[in-house]
Amino acid sequence: MKKSIAEFISTLEIDKLSPERIEKLVPLINFIQTKKDANESIRLNFICTHNSRRSHMCQVWAKAIAEYYDLRKVKSYSGGTESTAVYPMVIATFESLGFEITKIANYTNPTYKLNFTEEHCPMTLFSKRHNDRYNPRKDFAAVMTCTDADNNCPIIPNAERISLPYIDPKISDGTPDESVVYADRSTQIATEMKYVFSQIK
Repeated sequence: MKKSIAEFISTLEIDKLSPERIEKLVPLINFIQTKKDANESIRLNFICTHNSRRSHMCQVWAKAIAEYYDLRKVKSYSGGTESTAVYPMVIATFESLGFEITKIANYTNPTYKLNFTEEHCPMTLFSKRHNDRYNPRKDFAAVMTCTDADNNCPIIPNAERISLPYIDPKISDGTPDESVVYADRSTQIATEMKYVFSQIK
């Protein structure tokens, strides 16, 4: 793992999480532990409405922190109830932490390659529906990262559904606080993913 990213993860203060948020994280911890105990692939599909902000932050942090804890069977995905595009401030937020990101397709819905390891094993980021062919179809956790998607995506077959909502950083778009709000949401998600994976035995 790239040194700057590992150092950032090491500073995340999981002991400061509230009991209410820890309670929200328990179903995800239980899903991961059960799959690990069975020596099965751990497939996590993070879902929000537009697959543009929170779901991508969760996808990236889940994979990076699983790597930090040497959990190699974690496969991290994201999707939405509709597809739009990864919001540019999400990319900028990860770049500021040392993630290596390359835009490989410059369409309305761009595709990015994101790397956080010294070896070149990048993740692919682009906006898509939760049931896109790129995502798993069975034996996965559907982690709902916003209440809107949770309410408007009532059926996800062959998955264990987990509710883990985050406040949308979109509320800051176009304001002087935009970069700070996105950094704060990224840090919150990273801290909670660190707590989740730190609990896996």
